[in-house]
Amino acid sequence: MSDTPIRAIKFDHRDTAFRHRGGPPGHAEIGRTVDTALSETMGAGFARWEGAEVAWTVLYDEVIFVIEGELEVTAAGETHRIAPGQMLWIPEGTELVYGGQALFGYALYPGNWKALHGMD
Repeated sequence: MSDTPIRAIKFDHRDTAFRHRGGPPGHAEIGRTVDTALSETMGAGFARWEGAEVAWTVLYDEVIFVIEGELEVTAAGETHRIAPGQMLWIPEGTELVYGGQALFGYALYPGNWKALHGMD
């Protein structure tokens, strides 16, 4: 067992550094808060979508929870509309399109998915 003390860390979307992820049209940005410097087993962060549509195949298991607005995730011909207080679980390998107008949080596993897929 390590001698390093375990500590909890609180994150606030207002203090998070975001990077561009999609658009125009619209704008999408992601701010990763839990990265491989904190955990190799999971990742987490916040995202803001403002009308952009971003296609992606998830290379990890992901949970999305909406804070404000409504996020639309379309996968396998079905559109899921996630509102504040709701969550969506997305399994690894899902081809999808993120859209809508929302501030949301996400958690994913494994946190080191980029390294596992040779994307580092």
